[in-house]
Amino acid sequence: MPVPVRAPEPPAPPVDALPRRQLLVGQFILEYTLRRSTRRSIGFMIDDDGLRVTAPKRVSVAEIDNAIRAKQHWIITKLDERRERRAARLEKPPVAWEDGAVLPYLGGELKLRLYTATRNRTDYNADTRELHMGLVQGATETLLKERVRAWMQQQAKVLFEQRLDLYAARLGVEYSAFALTSAGTRWGSCTAQRVIRLNWRLIHFSLPLIDYVVAHELAHILEMNHSPQFWAAVGRIYPAYDEAKSLLRKRAQELPTLFN
Repeated sequence: MPVPVRAPEPPAPPVDALPRRQLLVGQFILEYTLRRSTRRSIGFMIDDDGLRVTAPKRVSVAEIDNAIRAKQHWIITKLDERRERRAARLEKPPVAWEDGAVLPYLGGELKLRLYTATRNRTDYNADTRELHMGLVQGATETLLKERVRAWMQQQAKVLFEQRLDLYAARLGVEYSAFALTSAGTRWGSCTAQRVIRLNWRLIHFSLPLIDYVVAHELAHILEMNHSPQFWAAVGRIYPAYDEAKSLLRKRAQELPTLFN
């Protein structure tokens, strides 16, 4: 059965360019940004900038406010969780980029081994879990971080494609393209054109958690929502999705500050 394709929406404006509104919800004054779109229903998203609401052009502000009140418990809970995660990240000291630094990789750790070389070199020893980096004399910390990030992104690209192919076959779907993303608040996305985007930072997590995000995004090819039908599709190829969803949130909070 062909997958229905809808015209892509125009790019979303920057968050700081969106109108901000305030709404009294119980004892709280809730501030949110409002974006109008061609979608059919009101959507809610919580990130480090707070609550974002996307609503059809035909829906009145009063209807939007009523929808927020109807979901106030979920919204306030998610906002509190986001604030706690942000505070936890800010409390953690950044990684010291020096020989012997320990970085999160595939659910475990790798050790950074630095040495001076006549040209830049990168070698990974999977047995010792050591990432050896040869640096030219005078190399800066910025250059070191860029090289580590580039190496991790390359590992992510290869691994994620393998997992996408594996789970797409299990689900009986085909994706049209795949790309890495550096999104600050989303682990993955799937467009109506079946383009899958996965956050390269997933490479920090264990393979089961990577597989959960892969299965999640592939299921959107069948259901572009989070309906019971969608979760049933996820469950067909990744039954333990509830546990993985919770664990991914927990592991994300535990990540040290690596790249600004």
